Amino acid sequence: MILDVSALLSGKVDVLEFDYIIPLLDEEGEATILPPPDVDFTSGIHICGRITDNAGYMALKASCEIGYRTACARCLTDLEGTFCYEFEKIAAKAGTIEGDEDNYVMITEGRLDLDRDVAEEVSLEFPTRFLCSEECLGLCPKCGKNRNLEPCDCANQKEIDPRLAILQKLLENQ
Repeated sequence: MILDVSALLSGKVDVLEFDYIIPLLDEEGEATILPPPDVDFTSGIHICGRITDNAGYMALKASCEIGYRTACARCLTDLEGTFCYEFEKIAAKAGTIEGDEDNYVMITEGRLDLDRDVAEEVSLEFPTRFLCSEECLGLCPKCGKNRNLEPCDCANQKEIDPRLAILQKLLENQ
């Protein structure tokens, strides 16, 4: 969505608030944000915030939310949730900033297009792993059982490395 910030630039208003949803697909059917591997986004990015003009210094403060579906990194249980992220940037007219523009959103001809910047922020800050709980025991590496649901006795079974089995026979003979 393109925000008209001309009233803010002309000094008619000091605060411009916004609240909208960036869809997962644009008009051409291209993804606006690509999910990490093994994650499906279930909703568009809901963004709300405000741009404040403080005597020429324009600050953008926004929060965004996106629904996701994935699996626990330890036990592979299905998870659904909402990722929330807040960020702040400085709004500046295009061409007035030299050098690194990462902390800025650019205003071009009195308009501000936040979609690409928001999608980039969410992509960079989105977690790469999710857990069903901090106490998740995960899957047993030997039998594959979910140790959160049922115990297994694989840890109690001693398995001897076949390369060292001959040493076990020496111990048994003594």
